[in-house]
Amino acid sequence: MARVKRGVTTHARHKKVLDLAKGYRGRGSKAYRIALEKVEKGLRYAYRDRRNKKRDFRGLWIQRINAGAREHGLTYSQFMHGIKLGGIDIDRKVLSDLAIHEPDAFAALATSAKAAIDQAQPAAA
Repeated sequence: MARVKRGVTTHARHKKVLDLAKGYRGRGSKAYRIALEKVEKGLRYAYRDRRNKKRDFRGLWIQRINAGAREHGLTYSQFMHGIKLGGIDIDRKVLSDLAIHEPDAFAALATSAKAAIDQAQPAAA
C-alpha cells in the first residue's frame, strides 16, 4: 500500500483558518493554534449576534416610532393600537423610517390612529 503524505490537506486547513483570522492582533493572526481559538470564538459571536441584531433593530425602531408618536400627543402603545384599529398594516421598520424621513406622512398616520381610537372609545363605554 502506498504511503499517504498529508501535508497538502493540513496546509489547506491551516491556510483557511489563518485567512479567517486576518486582522487579529499579534499571534492571533499568525499562529495556527491561537488563530483557531480566536476564529472559533469569533464565529460563535457572529452566530449569536445575527440573532441579537434583529432584537436590537426592533428596539431602535420602537424608540423612533415612540418619539414620533409623542410629537403628536400619543404614546407608542396608543399609536400602535390606533394603527391596528385603523386597519393600517405597516411594519415597525417602515414606520420608523417614516417618522424620521417623512414627518408629514407619519403625522397623517398619527391623525388616523387618533381617529380610530376615538371611534372605538364610545363603543367600549
